[in-house]
Amino acid sequence: MNLISSTIVITLLLSTILAIVSFWLPQMNPDQEKLSPYECGFDPLGSARLPFSLRFFLVAILFLLFDLEIALLLPLPWGDQLPDPYSTFFWAALLLVLLTLGLIYEWAQGGLEWAE
Repeated sequence: MNLISSTIVITLLLSTILAIVSFWLPQMNPDQEKLSPYECGFDPLGSARLPFSLRFFLVAILFLLFDLEIALLLPLPWGDQLPDPYSTFFWAALLLVLLTLGLIYEWAQGGLEWAE
């Protein structure tokens, strides 16, 4: 049995077992108590579903972009072992310049300012 067929058999077997087990487990029906937010053992005074500032969302998106940039630049030290390492460093520098320009633009537009 080769690797692909054994992988398919294991995947089908595992998914079938999980589907059968899910029917035997108790049903979790949501009720009012389960849908209410947990407030450390006491009844909540207000609604837990409050709107949040759009600035927090913007900072989170910027964090994800720059985190992705770091993830894309992690294999850069192995780029010098390629036949043409200069193209690797060129694309890495282009990525850094592009994201730096985006950060400068966001800063100039006031997206990173907390107080108006």
